[in-house]
Amino acid sequence: MKRTPDAAVTSLPRAPRDEARDRVRHYAITMGIRTICFILVFTVQPMGWWTWVFAIAAAVLPYIAVVFANAGDDSVSTGVESPLIELESPSEQQEETPRDPQVITVAETPARPAEPRS
Repeated sequence: MKRTPDAAVTSLPRAPRDEARDRVRHYAITMGIRTICFILVFTVQPMGWWTWVFAIAAAVLPYIAVVFANAGDDSVSTGVESPLIELESPSEQQEETPRDPQVITVAETPARPAEPRS
């Protein structure tokens, strides 16, 4: 029987209940801002350029709220992390001593005959 590796906890998606709660909360906040903008269109006097800003916000925010509420977290990709990759413990790092690197020399010219030693 072939065993498949278990998924890492960090690669699991959010619980549907938590995702739905956050989506409803974002929708409610956006629609609350829209309601405030709608009220400000008629209460802020004298009318000026800000009245148009409130009116445009009151007209556009429902669309933005619905799009963000329906998007959810599935539009954000989650990367899978390997549970096998671990950090070295401090005791292992302290025990290691730096080693002298081995140097390998490669000669690209033909070797000369050895000179006799005197």
